[in-house]
Amino acid sequence: MQTGMIRRASSGATALRCAFAVAASLAAAMPARASCPPQSTPETHVWGGNHCLAANSFGVAQAGPSPVLVVVVHGDISDGGRATYHAAFARAVARPGVVAVALMRPGYADADGRTSDGQTLGRRDNYTPAVVAAVGGAIRTLKRHYRARRVVYVGHSGGAAIGGVLIGSQPGLIDAALLISCPCDIQAWLRTRRRPPWKRSLSPSDFVKHVPASTIVLAITGSADPNTGPELARRYAESLAARGVVARFEAIEGAGHGFGGLRTAAAAALDRILGD
Repeated sequence: MQTGMIRRASSGATALRCAFAVAASLAAAMPARASCPPQSTPETHVWGGNHCLAANSFGVAQAGPSPVLVVVVHGDISDGGRATYHAAFARAVARPGVVAVALMRPGYADADGRTSDGQTLGRRDNYTPAVVAAVGGAIRTLKRHYRARRVVYVGHSGGAAIGGVLIGSQPGLIDAALLISCPCDIQAWLRTRRRPPWKRSLSPSDFVKHVPASTIVLAITGSADPNTGPELARRYAESLAARGVVARFEAIEGAGHGFGGLRTAAAAALDRILGD
């Protein structure tokens, strides 16, 4: 395992925070379900302000009055399957005083077929302002519902990209972020894969300037990841650390892009965050 940790001094990339705010406001005005299904609870459906997102919640009975909230968000799942692996991880990390919630991104379904409002947009170029606003709104709803004293975001691949945008576009919502296999600079990532630029998606690299110094960010990527190469997250962590954010990158030796090969390292990293 390789570790890089840098803090202080240098400027980040050009921020798109204002553009995000305008786009998110427009997205909120788009047609969407007026509310979550009748008789549903925040344990199964979470209102995100413009979409109702399906959720799997764990550790609620042992939460206590002011728990830590861990929100887990899956990747793009480009093979077309249901979003399930992140729920297994959320179940495993829940414990007394820690509520873990696996959110389904807009348009995705869970193991039981419950589907979040919105569209997957073909499962590509879908880290849009509307999607980011929905995930952020759902986290805000959960934070209020559980009266969480701390919010920890765990995202894999596309879910990591969404988390990287959120910590800069909605400062203060998330206290710590574990970003796994993150395409933290979307356009650089696409260039390495010889893909055309995406036109709809937001990139964590464009929000570095607005990440609060109080935020803890840990990015991990497999050293053998053929999709989101380690340099993407390494450079992102370095740019955050240069601004005084406690940000660290770890390359997981021999691991690829899939979550299965990173699960043990992710659990250990989350344990360290929860212990801070």
